[in-house]
Amino acid sequence: MSDLLIHSMSEFSNLILPCLDQVKARDIVEIGSEFGGMSKVLADLAAKQGGMLTCIDPEPAKGFAEWAAGEDHVRHIPHPSLEAIKVCSAVDAWFVDGDHNYYTVYHELTAIDAIQRGAGQPLLAFLHDVSWPCARRDFYYAPDRVPPSWRHPHSFDHGVRLGEDGVHAGRGLRGMGAFAVALEAGGPCNGVLTAVEDFLKEADSEERPLFYVHVPAVLGLGVIFDAEASWSAALADFLLPYHANPLIARLEENRLRNYLEVIDFQDRSVPV
Repeated sequence: MSDLLIHSMSEFSNLILPCLDQVKARDIVEIGSEFGGMSKVLADLAAKQGGMLTCIDPEPAKGFAEWAAGEDHVRHIPHPSLEAIKVCSAVDAWFVDGDHNYYTVYHELTAIDAIQRGAGQPLLAFLHDVSWPCARRDFYYAPDRVPPSWRHPHSFDHGVRLGEDGVHAGRGLRGMGAFAVALEAGGPCNGVLTAVEDFLKEADSEERPLFYVHVPAVLGLGVIFDAEASWSAALADFLLPYHANPLIARLEENRLRNYLEVIDFQDRSVPV
């Protein structure tokens, strides 16, 4: 994406860090480091608390692995998330910002929940890209890692636009070869938010209720946490004003529409 569109999870630091402070987080797992923006924020926290940040990313940005190797309180696992999670233990907080598709996110959440429950520790997970464009449409950085039965028809060359379920050849928001988009939005097993909702339907129960908060800004922040954790009431009170906030959602829609207009202008300026 162009630098014109802010899209890093680190933009939510003023919401995330108070939450981590409330739960006294020390040990954290981050799925999807990419350029390391959020990683460095979390690494600073882990260092101050005497904990450990584990970063899971098979193909991070240039220089990330070297940075992680030079930090005593950072561990980098260079494997796909669904493999790497198997060697992780329960931690205070999880960050899910890897491959933005139903199969990956649903199985990440299921595996994370099993680890936390097995250790008798509450679940706290922060997820990015729960709003448009990934909410109801799969995006694939590595389609081959998604089993064929879970993988939607997709394209590396097509783009997406707000309010449209289809795609446009060489137009709209697109990955320019960096990622593929599902050719159709909506329907079962399609998109990050759909994965979150299906996980909650199965994991949320009277015996272990879960809260979910959705902040509709910067492509969407989702927060899942145990409703009966000692810190859950404080987190809920802090996050509630941001949950499904209609003004925030309207501002997000406006900035995305403006960004898409810029993309259209650039596309029209390129000779065919």
